[in-house]
Amino acid sequence: LILIGGFVQLLAGFLAFRKYDHLGGAAFLTFSALWSSYGATKVLCAAPVSGHLLNIGAGHTEGFTAGSVAFLVLNAFLIILASSFNLVLLCLTLAMELLTVCFLLFTLEKLPLPFEIVVLSIISVICFYGAMASLTNCMFGKDLLMMGPPLLTVQSSRKDREDPLPCVCPKSHLTSGLRTIAELLNTGAVCGVPTDTVYALAASCKHPQAIEKVYRIKDRPQEKPICIFISNLEQLRAAAPPISPLLWEFMESVYPGGIGCIIQKGEWLKKLGVGAGYSRVGTQDSIMIRVPDLTVLVHLIDMTGPLAITSANPSGEVDSTHHDMVISRLGHKLEGVLCDGESDEVVASTVVNCTKIDESGITIVREGCIPAGKVMQIFERVKNR
Repeated sequence: LILIGGFVQLLAGFLAFRKYDHLGGAAFLTFSALWSSYGATKVLCAAPVSGHLLNIGAGHTEGFTAGSVAFLVLNAFLIILASSFNLVLLCLTLAMELLTVCFLLFTLEKLPLPFEIVVLSIISVICFYGAMASLTNCMFGKDLLMMGPPLLTVQSSRKDREDPLPCVCPKSHLTSGLRTIAELLNTGAVCGVPTDTVYALAASCKHPQAIEKVYRIKDRPQEKPICIFISNLEQLRAAAPPISPLLWEFMESVYPGGIGCIIQKGEWLKKLGVGAGYSRVGTQDSIMIRVPDLTVLVHLIDMTGPLAITSANPSGEVDSTHHDMVISRLGHKLEGVLCDGESDEVVASTVVNCTKIDESGITIVREGCIPAGKVMQIFERVKNR
């Protein structure tokens, strides 16, 4: 029973630490040590042979007395901390204080048996209820068995509890949040935005200085081109680029989605709405265009026009898969971040070179969230059709 009780308390402490409950973890580790020490001391003192060999019989328990006093002091701090969590944990720490008193009285050979029985009974009831409440509430996701409110609460303002954000960070599901980011982009700002793959930095194609700023923010080499996002393929049709029927059909098969197509650059981009940023997107001869499969981003592009897009991470580092990553890594350099939680993917889009699609087919420039084999299957199907 001693070993089982100590092991259960130890396991509870380990699970609490795994859930980042440092108070619970410290409390249960302390209880494990106390329970094991109390039980082991009683057993050893009661056994004549072991008590004699270890010199812990009557009159030789000074060290255990000092230990019980130390447990009393330590558990007193846990009582104060537990009072700010819930009533069950507070009752458990109070019961453990009584058990420590039992330990102290036992080492002084003045422990009344009825008192010990009552204390152990109280601990048993509290532990049983606490375990059942935690298990039930965890299984059903609601407080079916009450743990009780904290007795001590520390009042603090929202401003004191949260660190100020380095930039404007509206929520993506709010229309006002989308308008805020759109207004920033339309005035030449650089913002972090969610995509259907990973988070990206966005700048309006109408503001070349904003696209230049993207390079500085990321420390991106100038020779690496930046692609553009449009909201739908009809925008591209309206610009009337010189695109072959095969390329049109291929793009219709992959848009919207996590595949970007590199095509020939031309003056038709200005009809698309690229405007003054023409020379700062793509290369001299080609440009990558993508239609994202994310409603919030499509609505944003409808409000701003084509956006120059690149992944929201310092050059050479891993992609950002949550708005918190964008804020912590680049927020101090941005005017805004549109917060949309976890990204749909953990890697960026797949890039396909389509500039020679009619002569020699397509080439996979970068394999991303869409496997290269799947892209080639789509192309072969379109080509055969």
